[in-house]
Amino acid sequence: MKDLDFSGKRALVVGGSSGIGNGVAHAFLDRGAVVHVTGTRASADQYDPASGSDLTGLNYSQLNVSDTSAVESWTPTFDSLDILVLCQGVVEYRRAEFQMETFRRVVEVNLNSLMACAVKFQPMLAKAKGSLITVSSAGGIRTTRGNPAYAASKAGVIHLTATLADAWAGQGIRVNGVAPGLVATKMTEVTVADPERLAERLKGIPIGRLGEIREIAGVVLFLASPLSGYVVGQTIVSDGGRTLSS
Repeated sequence: MKDLDFSGKRALVVGGSSGIGNGVAHAFLDRGAVVHVTGTRASADQYDPASGSDLTGLNYSQLNVSDTSAVESWTPTFDSLDILVLCQGVVEYRRAEFQMETFRRVVEVNLNSLMACAVKFQPMLAKAKGSLITVSSAGGIRTTRGNPAYAASKAGVIHLTATLADAWAGQGIRVNGVAPGLVATKMTEVTVADPERLAERLKGIPIGRLGEIREIAGVVLFLASPLSGYVVGQTIVSDGGRTLSS
């Protein structure tokens, strides 16, 4: 489909070294884009494809988004950008997020770093009349038991998405987002790898199954394409219906 042909476009997926971000990066690569990704490790060869980190064909750079100054001082290897996907995120289990130090660290990565990245690349996106796409979570819409920092930060991303969209639409930048539900990644392994816990979670998902990374990537592709040219400031929930009920 021509509207989903990204040949000649340049995309950056922050947090694209693994999980959903990696799937999104390959979705753009498969459709002709030049794709850059960031991760926390020193080089691409330190990632294992078997664990969901396939960096084949992607341009990798190290970037620690938990440090705002690192984002501000980072020098990218490109000088133009059409699509920016902000997919970075962390979560801490065993009620660790009730400790203020942990709470701050999670919010720093999940929310503050998105703002830092958005501001950094706003000039490039404005020049290209490009798209900025955030990846939040269904956990930003409904409560996430035991994870106050994760839930609050993801809720913040949804509102940040709308606010930046309102601020930058006049510059030709379309800002939108996707809020995934339960998808099998390293971040959700604590649930997905526990049959009893997984079965309990699936009861609350009307479609009755986990989401797939390719399905989340599909929403991102749509939001970056001309097909969504009149969509501004929206976060599309892709959770199999989980947020339809309490």
